[in-house]
Amino acid sequence: MYEESIRAEFTHQTESFARNEVSKMVETLGALVELAPEDPKARWIEVACGPGAIARALAPRVGRVHGVDLTPAMVAKAAEEAGREGLGNVEFAVGDATALEFKDGAFDGAVTRFSLHHIPAPRRVVAEMARVVRPGGWVLVSDFIADPNRDVYAAVEEIERLRDPSHWSCLTAEQLREVGEEAGLEAESQRLIPFEIDYDDWLRRGSGGPAAAELIERLVQRLPEGSGCFRVYEGESGRRLALVNSLTRWRRP
Repeated sequence: MYEESIRAEFTHQTESFARNEVSKMVETLGALVELAPEDPKARWIEVACGPGAIARALAPRVGRVHGVDLTPAMVAKAAEEAGREGLGNVEFAVGDATALEFKDGAFDGAVTRFSLHHIPAPRRVVAEMARVVRPGGWVLVSDFIADPNRDVYAAVEEIERLRDPSHWSCLTAEQLREVGEEAGLEAESQRLIPFEIDYDDWLRRGSGGPAAAELIERLVQRLPEGSGCFRVYEGESGRRLALVNSLTRWRRP
């Protein structure tokens, strides 16, 4: 089952995911948190929260943040980090992003980051986020986007699944917009933000990366030309992986 794959992979990645550079970058953290209006009375939920980086960054802007994740090790790590930072308005629990155990309209806002590409039913996740947000509330989604070119898409997905067995499928920017529309949300904005990370660190973090490194390298070398969403190149300090992050904000009518 995919739930078991996710739990196994992110138990493996608990420490490395919490400290890796991509989780703390302005392009993937600060820019997303800024989409949440400051409101000391607002109640937010971070769905598939992992180590709780978004919940912890959001905490000073809102009244309370509740984080849920399928992996107990990630929930424990999130609580540990929140305690270390002295945050009293965040809490974390084990929960399924596709079936949130909250009443309709229970939150003022919902956010998720880097989760949809791990879940076979991303539309269900966004629909659940829309359901638990009150009318007039916000839904924020951040995720890597897929290249609309079919050949590039297929090649990159194979690489991603070899590196991380819990990877399911990235969506294109257009598909991400459609997911919100299908959930009955009104689009307010979508930003596509290019960023880059250390390739070797990215490869090592996935449980399949080290064993499949040679095969992944061959696939990287054969990537079709023109991919703007997944590109490996030699930088001054080593190999770099260039990706594109989509930041989308919807409002529930």
